Amino acid sequence: MISNLVIVESPAKAKTIEKFLGKDFVVKSSFGHIRDLSKNKLGIDISKNYKPQYVVSDDKKKVVDELKKAAKEAETVWLASDEDREGEAIAWHLAQVLKLDPKKTKRIVFHEITKSAIENAIKNPRNIDENLVNSQQARRVLDRLVGFEISPILWKKVKPSLSAGRVQSVALRLIVEREREIINFKAKSFFKVFAEFDGEIPFKAELSEKLTSLDEVKKFLAHCKDATLTVDDITKKPAKKSPPAPFTTSTLQQEASRKFGFSVSQTMRLAQKLYEAGYITYMRTDSVNLSDFALNAAKDIISKEFGEKYSKTRRFKTKAKGAQEAHEAIRPTYLEKVKVPGTAAEQKLYDLIRKRTLASQMSDALLERTTIKINISGVEYQFIASGEVIKFDGFLKAYIESSDDESDESATKGLLPSLKLGEKLNPKQIVANERFTQRPPRYTEASLVKKLEELGIGRPSTYAPTISTIISRGYVLKEDRPGVERHYQSVVLKDGKLKQSQKVEITGAEKSKLFPSDIGIVVNDFLVKYFPDIVDYNFTASVEERFDKIAEGKVVWTKMIDEFYKPFHKNVEKTEKESDYTKGERELGVDPETGKKVIVRIGRYGPIVQIGDNDPESGEKPKYASLLKGQLISTITLEEALELFKLPRKLGEYEGKEVVVAIGRFGPYVRHDGKFYSLKKEDNPLTVELNRAIEIIEEGRLKEKQKHIKSFDEDPELKILNGRWGLYISKNKKNYKIPKGTNAEELTYSDCLKIIEDSDKGSKTTKKSSTKSKKK
Repeated sequence: MISNLVIVESPAKAKTIEKFLGKDFVVKSSFGHIRDLSKNKLGIDISKNYKPQYVVSDDKKKVVDELKKAAKEAETVWLASDEDREGEAIAWHLAQVLKLDPKKTKRIVFHEITKSAIENAIKNPRNIDENLVNSQQARRVLDRLVGFEISPILWKKVKPSLSAGRVQSVALRLIVEREREIINFKAKSFFKVFAEFDGEIPFKAELSEKLTSLDEVKKFLAHCKDATLTVDDITKKPAKKSPPAPFTTSTLQQEASRKFGFSVSQTMRLAQKLYEAGYITYMRTDSVNLSDFALNAAKDIISKEFGEKYSKTRRFKTKAKGAQEAHEAIRPTYLEKVKVPGTAAEQKLYDLIRKRTLASQMSDALLERTTIKINISGVEYQFIASGEVIKFDGFLKAYIESSDDESDESATKGLLPSLKLGEKLNPKQIVANERFTQRPPRYTEASLVKKLEELGIGRPSTYAPTISTIISRGYVLKEDRPGVERHYQSVVLKDGKLKQSQKVEITGAEKSKLFPSDIGIVVNDFLVKYFPDIVDYNFTASVEERFDKIAEGKVVWTKMIDEFYKPFHKNVEKTEKESDYTKGERELGVDPETGKKVIVRIGRYGPIVQIGDNDPESGEKPKYASLLKGQLISTITLEEALELFKLPRKLGEYEGKEVVVAIGRFGPYVRHDGKFYSLKKEDNPLTVELNRAIEIIEEGRLKEKQKHIKSFDEDPELKILNGRWGLYISKNKKNYKIPKGTNAEELTYSDCLKIIEDSDKGSKTTKKSSTKSKKK
């Protein structure tokens, strides 16, 4: 007999909990959800009040059998999955599938995996919260209904294999709308003017007005040749900066992205590991609250590490729209722990969480802001110098928050010299540089999370999967893109002389930004036209609020689904009949050579340009060309489209064989001697020259050489290769794993055949067993 069986959802969590519980407790893992909606058809019986049809997946049957056996032997079963809707649903599914006796089943929850938290949870068990379970079921059912009914329409009307999701479609809409704002944005130029002063403490002062034209700049600087500059006003004001609140899920995702370039899903993976190892509190939360234990611990550590004057206890209040999780903020379980075992990335994230938690309980930073206004005789404008001096660093000693601001020029900061009212100043030089208004920034993963949270769309557990889904479906591309050269005018007044010059800067470089793909834009436009509610921001946020009401027991979940589904289903039927077939087609004009129509549209393998149509009489077929990376159906011009038909391009010869550059299904490539070599991101197939193509060929050959480990005279098709995941055997375009601990270079031909034979036997056995289980 087992006295106590504890079931958690992950093996790592099980391992940590085992450390804190005695011999009387056995801890096992369910490896996440043990069942889900059936994938056979809809998985929901609409006629029976939206009854979900749950099934245990094949890969979980062994786990379920083991848990059933252990549960039968146990005196008490403790369901210890996470305390949120997903965790509550896991506990409920376990109770249902394992047929647990309510009398001997207890539900326990904790926000951190520490000895005291677990002991406290065991002293205070509760029942499964049916309202939380129903809230999770409502989300799952609603999302299945939306995906199941809209996706087939996208297959028929846009392209096969597409799919739609409720929250993902809204996230996609945000990215598409931002892209259109950027496309329609027209930059306006203006001039920023700075006076530079020498002395013991050199400083800069900016003109109070932005000048709009080169003539205005020249006129102003010509005036400054003989003008007198005098100090008109000196203002010193005390100021303070307060620390940010401790981390919630979304603020942690944003800050880890800004500081380390972590993706949202990477941050969640690392945080999950830290939580399950017992180093931080639960990582899915929208609360900024800290427990009394944490507040007292922070006070002690800050006083010891920095001194008592740096300590200031603060209680933050959650402002997030629709916040519903009753957790603490994300913090270390033991603030005194500075280092944790694990990877460098885990340590980085832990350090960030610790510093942010400590900073939230520290004193304000005290500053002195100085503003000096300098009059220019004969004009109303003034030069203004701003300086900021830290009088007491406070929380800044532990932590400085990063910003999403992409502006390249910030106000002058730092120390200013001691000046007197009426003092005459002589600038070393006055510089006027042409600047441009900035287009809206593209979203990063982190800024998209921030926007979704502001709109009340999604919850802490949904941000990462939402973004991962739109990227994996190919609707959104996460990319770096190089900037472009931009010319700007600069005028300098120095030693009484005006000097005008044209300068060059790189602008618009993008790092880890989210770009909509052509198919993403077409899908979004289709959904906006035919399913406006599904992609409406307010509607999506109101659905989240309804889920919250279900969690509070104020709304019956099936009633909420019914109110949504009936009008939605009518719209699906109407759209199926009335909507147009779309490929996002756009007519660009006429090909001057043939006089035929040029269109751009979604093709079988992506966006293409097409010249002409099928002519049944002459049998003439259209000509096609693939778009280059970064080109969009909505913005490509006729000239750019026609350039694509210059491909394939013959570049010359190498080793007596022709070198050709072209675009294929997988992007631009160089072809030489029957082999294909992919172009790098920075290479443009329309402009790449022979020398560069030869470099690409040689790089490809070297890679191939390093990949090839061994081949055999008995069968040239059988090779030992080195791939992304290590060494493997390749035969007739099939790959076979080499067993661990095997020296690949010593393998003989017969050894390889044995590995292939064993591997084939194993896969046949797996297929047979899965077929049997399906028949059952």
